[in-house]
Amino acid sequence: MKIRSLYLFSALLLSSTLNAQPSQEKPVPFVAPPSPVETKGQVTIQGKTISYTARTGYLTLKDESGKAKANIFFIAYTRDGVSDLTKRPITYTFNGGPGSASLWLHLGCIGPRRIPMTEKGESLAPPYALVNNEYSWLDKTDLVFIDPVNTGYSRAAAGENEKQFLGYNEDIQSVGEFIRLYTTQYGRWGSPKFLAGESYGTTRAAGLSGYLQDRYNLYINGISLISSILNFQTARFDRGNDLPFALFLPTYTAIAWYHKKLAPEYQADLKKTLQAARDFAAGEYTTALMKGDLLTETEEKALAEKLSKFTGLSQTYLRQTRLRVEIGRFVKELLRSEGKTAGRLDGRMTGTDFDDAGDGYEFDPSLDATISGPYSTALNHYVRQELKYENDLPYLALTGRVQPWNYNNVQNSYLNVSETLRQAMSKNPFLKVWVGAGYYDLATPFFAAEYTFHHMGLKPEQRKNVSFTYYESGHMMYIHKPSLIQLKKDADTFYDQALK
Repeated sequence: MKIRSLYLFSALLLSSTLNAQPSQEKPVPFVAPPSPVETKGQVTIQGKTISYTARTGYLTLKDESGKAKANIFFIAYTRDGVSDLTKRPITYTFNGGPGSASLWLHLGCIGPRRIPMTEKGESLAPPYALVNNEYSWLDKTDLVFIDPVNTGYSRAAAGENEKQFLGYNEDIQSVGEFIRLYTTQYGRWGSPKFLAGESYGTTRAAGLSGYLQDRYNLYINGISLISSILNFQTARFDRGNDLPFALFLPTYTAIAWYHKKLAPEYQADLKKTLQAARDFAAGEYTTALMKGDLLTETEEKALAEKLSKFTGLSQTYLRQTRLRVEIGRFVKELLRSEGKTAGRLDGRMTGTDFDDAGDGYEFDPSLDATISGPYSTALNHYVRQELKYENDLPYLALTGRVQPWNYNNVQNSYLNVSETLRQAMSKNPFLKVWVGAGYYDLATPFFAAEYTFHHMGLKPEQRKNVSFTYYESGHMMYIHKPSLIQLKKDADTFYDQALK
């Protein structure tokens, strides 16, 4: 037995040396996933009952030789009784992260089923239910919810390296190929086509706007950017990059206003206060940041006094931070005297830490204590019990399994896909863009989104194709019932205008 083991070890060692003969190992055979499961459903939207077919399962991406590369999980809803698909829009939708599955938009606002929450947007007690979504977009468009590789149930095919999908370019290529393939297999080339993304999903959507046109000549009618981030320089608190401090300030103001921490003159009218915060951030505050260490003692004191009125933070604390407050510090400091922390995704939400002395919070109360449990639980129940789809893989709702994300396309610079979107709008003058922004969102602040679009170099006729809407909610503005209702109205307006 020892001789045989020594022989096997020697053989393995020999096979691994340089210039050894090619391995004779047989490739892992491709086993096609089962065909998507189809179920029937109905949803009542604005008093009208809509019958639909839900399609749940995988679409396999292959190279041109037929080799399987990845199995992409999707859930699609198609309105029944439509005889002419050239008149029926289709929307491809996804969330962000990177590392997020599409369940948030799916079960939060766009799909035919949604998760009930409190009027404010807080979680109800588990187990979590699903109800008819009377604010679904299904009356306006068919829907395809896409989970990129290593999110949801999507995985690289057997024998394939998952890293080939985990990066900006890699992600655009795989999701773009999914869209092309679904469009082809289900006969939707003649349909009006839309993209809807949230958070990093807006980055993906902007990238796809150019990629789909340039690679496949697949032109899009409209793009919904929900909680938009296209230029990452606007949100990276790196030393030497002062831009985010000014662009986040109006959101700090909004959150401080919500918690009644502002100076009295700014506590009366939110919208007027936010405009004042914009003006201060773009003017006097930006000028002071530009001066850097040349700012005089007198100037610093005067600025700290004004900054305190817009943030609810003490002048002493602001001077200690060199007038530069990062997200983690703001959410910890604003409510420190009350023993609470504010949320990052939604600054209206609050949580408690072990102690109140830290520089940042232990967890984001607007994620971990608000949406993670309800959405993940409801999705796992929904696919099996209502959509009749079974899969024993863990559904990766928000995962680190996409890290490290490859940004090699922008080494020594910030990812900025706004130029890709500008080019797409130039090549396709009919492309409409809608940006939805929450006032209390510290992940993708509304003023940063405004800044990005104001620096794209759009011509006046192109700017007419861009619309902004605002909500008194956070990153997932739809968890707030009044914002969900308004979001539906705004979505209807967007589709109507884009299809004129």
